Amino acid sequence: MTSPRPLGRLVSLSHVHDPATTPLYPGDPTFRTDLVATIANDGYQLRYLQQGEHTGTHWGAPIHFHSDGLAADELDLDDLLLPAVKIDVRQQCADDRDYAITVADLRQWENRHGRIPDGAAVIAWTGWDAKWGTADFVGTGESAGRQPGFAVDTVQWLLRTGRLGRRGALGIDTFGPDLGSDDTYAVSKLLYHDHRISLECLAGLAALPGAGAWILVGGPLYRGGSGSPATIFGILPDQAQAPPYTLGSRVPM
Repeated sequence: MTSPRPLGRLVSLSHVHDPATTPLYPGDPTFRTDLVATIANDGYQLRYLQQGEHTGTHWGAPIHFHSDGLAADELDLDDLLLPAVKIDVRQQCADDRDYAITVADLRQWENRHGRIPDGAAVIAWTGWDAKWGTADFVGTGESAGRQPGFAVDTVQWLLRTGRLGRRGALGIDTFGPDLGSDDTYAVSKLLYHDHRISLECLAGLAALPGAGAWILVGGPLYRGGSGSPATIFGILPDQAQAPPYTLGSRVPM
């Protein structure tokens, strides 16, 4: 007898971590793998992996930008399971590498799906996930380092209205929620307080519906960690299941 799957269907929202294809944020440590044991010589295979906490698909904890913020191992498990909201801004970003996601973009989503749930993971689909493994992800020449992100006043609105509450997340398929041209990290400094986190370098966002799904963040919980390379899952609701989010419940419906 097959056991039921109450959580719905899982999809991966993570790129495969591979030194040959994983873009590195400027200044981040080198990503490399070294083979230290083989089946032929040792009876088992083992590699030594060297990468930064924020290499490849990853998530960030409040201590990433605030010395008094919570570290990865200090967050609650509930902080890593959030209702997902996907904002499709691919068209805007295709024409503008410096596109800043606006309140109007979020309002347009709400006109179609209803109010963004408090404490949600608000995920921007910029189309950058399709650039993974290419020079265009980081950009070259005059485009170097330029990537779309959230406008500061958009994040202020999310915070002021409770859509980003004590917990919640900003997610994106670029290096992070800030514009690539903003070396002050203004958006990140607003986001990383309380139990709020970031989800960065996301993949496979075509498989995530605009509303109704949940996000589950997996990865090592390093002591004092500012985040971690991660396997991030989308939990898609069965078509037969009713409302996309159940008020007062932490369980995907």
